[in-house]
Amino acid sequence: MEKKLIVEIAEGLGNQLFMYSHAYSLSKKLGFKLQIDNTSGYFKKKNRLRNHQKYMLDHLNVEQNLASSNCKYDSVLKRCKKKLDLLIDKFNTKKKFLIEKKIKIDGKKIAKSINSSDYNNLSNSIYIQGNFEDYNYFDSLRDDLIKMYKPLNCHLLENNEIINKLVSTNSVSIHIRQNKFTEQPHEQNNKYKVYKSKIYIDNLIEYVNRSVNFFEKETVNPVFYIWSNDFSNLEKYFNKNKFIYVSGNDAINDFNLFSYAKHFIVGGSTFHWWGAYLNENPGKICVCPSNINPSGNSNFYPTHWKRI
Repeated sequence: MEKKLIVEIAEGLGNQLFMYSHAYSLSKKLGFKLQIDNTSGYFKKKNRLRNHQKYMLDHLNVEQNLASSNCKYDSVLKRCKKKLDLLIDKFNTKKKFLIEKKIKIDGKKIAKSINSSDYNNLSNSIYIQGNFEDYNYFDSLRDDLIKMYKPLNCHLLENNEIINKLVSTNSVSIHIRQNKFTEQPHEQNNKYKVYKSKIYIDNLIEYVNRSVNFFEKETVNPVFYIWSNDFSNLEKYFNKNKFIYVSGNDAINDFNLFSYAKHFIVGGSTFHWWGAYLNENPGKICVCPSNINPSGNSNFYPTHWKRI
């Protein structure tokens, strides 16, 4: 019987890369064939409300070995079956499901790390679900990931002007994620979530300004480039005379542009995290916030990135 590992892919591109990277690494360790469930994570309408909430690994140099329909949970009937399968799996000696668990600490949900011992009791067919936002899961295979996560040329626009600027200057890539808790239509009138988004962006902007000061002191002639999911009102924080705004691209083209930057001010975005992690500039400096972690995992930022 063929040993196979099926990974459920969901959410936006940054989260998809964490999900796939963990599964890819695990498939290598166990000698299992890796398959992708590209539909179950987007079955519910609420998981497709944002423009970037769609399966995007097929835009990259990732082998599209998709799971068969009978191995997915992308219908009402199949999701009912999944509940039953999960219940039965509690009593199985060899587990068929590997689902990232979260525990509450001080009222906040924290991802429980998977230990090597957790892989000892798995069956020959495993279904994986979770974000697994810990670089330790896959860091040893970074060279593989760099090759796999190259965007396919057919999806790339001609961005020669900005590419030349990024390459010819001491470029520092910044990503400002706005409306973190109010991106979806049903969240925009929720006063608590509006407040959380405001606190988040205030902390993020303060951190970015600290980081800009760091690069101005520690590097020669840094040039700052800003990407964002929403550029409205950013000029009141970041003057266009000092910052270059990179807009007008879709997620894949922005992701491609990250690879040409020299340095990174990594903020609260898994999308930008991957741009920094995969970037191959040998003299790269990555800074990350000491007070902002968009992930439920305490090992989200690599230890060699500088905390600001």
